[in-house]
Amino acid sequence: MTIKDVAACCGVSVSTVSRVLNQHPDVSPAVRERVTKAIAECGYVPNNSARSLVASRSTAVGVVVRGVGNPFFSSLIRTIGEEIDRRGYTMVLHQIATQEDELQAAAVLEREKRLLGVVFLGGRFNYTEQEVRQLSVPFVCCTYANTFGNLREDAYSSVSIRDEEEAARAVRILYEHGHRRIAVLLNDPADNSIGQLRWQGYRRALETCGLDFDPALAEFSGGYDMADAYRGTCELIGRGADFTALMAISDSMAIAAVKALTDRGRRVPEDCSVIAIDGLELSNYMVPTLTTLCQPAVELARESIRTLIEIIEGTGTHRHLLLETTLREGNSVISLR
Repeated sequence: MTIKDVAACCGVSVSTVSRVLNQHPDVSPAVRERVTKAIAECGYVPNNSARSLVASRSTAVGVVVRGVGNPFFSSLIRTIGEEIDRRGYTMVLHQIATQEDELQAAAVLEREKRLLGVVFLGGRFNYTEQEVRQLSVPFVCCTYANTFGNLREDAYSSVSIRDEEEAARAVRILYEHGHRRIAVLLNDPADNSIGQLRWQGYRRALETCGLDFDPALAEFSGGYDMADAYRGTCELIGRGADFTALMAISDSMAIAAVKALTDRGRRVPEDCSVIAIDGLELSNYMVPTLTTLCQPAVELARESIRTLIEIIEGTGTHRHLLLETTLREGNSVISLR
């Protein structure tokens, strides 16, 4: 039994039967009743899997998450999913490890799921025009931009914070509290990514504040994991570096740093103040509460989806938004004045 048989049975067109099956309002009650009765009498069973496949091909939006262990992405993913659903599309979530290539993963996903567009949540900052040719759909970089690449601004969109400026702001906050020996904890100062931008912000702030750069106060942990940050902080303390404050480039690294400082007998903030950037919910419940520059996670997610959907629907063009952080004054920074 096919949909054509149902249409013939009740004397209507195939499209009318389809509208009844999909609960379209433009069918008269009498015709709807006749078609519904015919479906029941003929024993017709709609091919829902096929209908779902068709629907997914026309509404699928890919979200590729690079760095599955990044706790900052959790709230972003939730909001992104809500926004995609609210706008009548379907989210196809794909998570990859930090060492994997998000462009290649998205290219495969685009072909398999017939994506209309892609949001990259975390990724490299140095895409080339040749690399992005793998994708034939629009994409938005959420939480980062192609700072070190050669893409034209009209070739992609981005929604992020000013990473270099926010790192500089964090250092200035410590300086304003009287700190002059300010250490920094980051993954890699030359990674063409967030680490490099926040390293540049740290160096620029020292210069602006009239402080000399001391290589002994810079710890490069080699990774973003809390274990890397804990080990790096222990090494910073172990080599006898003299510092009264520490700027970590992420909340998760700061949490590990506070643990390392405490384990090595240094009280936070009495012996060492700690500040970071991100605004994780978790860091609001640690002891002491972390002082941090909170990224606007909900706004980052909403603006990324709004930008992508407008491009998909032909009502918008590529753009690059820079959002502001908000200082959450915890208890991990003390004034020396």
